Amino acid sequence: MIDHIGLAVSDIARSRAFYEKALAPLGMHVLATIPPDRTETGGTAVMFGGAEGVTFVIADNERPGEGNHVAFRAGTRDQVEAFHAAALAAGGTDHGAPGLREHYGPTYYAAFVLDPDGFNIEAVCHAAE
Repeated sequence: MIDHIGLAVSDIARSRAFYEKALAPLGMHVLATIPPDRTETGGTAVMFGGAEGVTFVIADNERPGEGNHVAFRAGTRDQVEAFHAAALAAGGTDHGAPGLREHYGPTYYAAFVLDPDGFNIEAVCHAAE
């Protein structure tokens, strides 16, 4: 299952204004804004979603296309670790070993790999253990 999709944008303020209006009819709104000193890319991230949590993220400080990513939801932390190992064995490139990313949430346990085309693919578990 998809956890969230992230897009790199060239102008965070312009894109935020666009998506705030465009996504409102779908019941989505800004849930959080993460400042540059708390992101892994050194840019600003704006997280959109609804009752189910964050489902769409825009961020700057990467060229559009390069910063795009898909995060798949894992049920357990062991699945995150297995995803990372399997992706590396399949030819992916490590882009962030399995571990807590508390700047995204207290139980945000994720791993990142770059696929053969350089897209950032993530597995994330939100469970406490």
